[in-house]
Amino acid sequence: MISNCAANEGFEISPRFRRTLEERVARLEKDAEYDEAQIPVLADVDHIRRQMRLVAVERSEALRMRIFLDRAKTRLPRPLIAL
Repeated sequence: MISNCAANEGFEISPRFRRTLEERVARLEKDAEYDEAQIPVLADVDHIRRQMRLVAVERSEALRMRIFLDRAKTRLPRPLIAL
């Protein structure tokens, strides 16, 4: 469990990690749209229920990652030349 102190301090992530998460969020949102579009094609009630649950989980995970990215600061890259 994260203590209130640690949650208020903030944290830094690398630009590469941020980019990776942003790409993952975009993929999850695109997949959720595609999966939701498939629901009218499905005939079985259980399959429809599972498909709707899949869409909800994809959107939930994308939102969780967006919240994480909003709270994180991006660390500045190291200088290429030693100072």
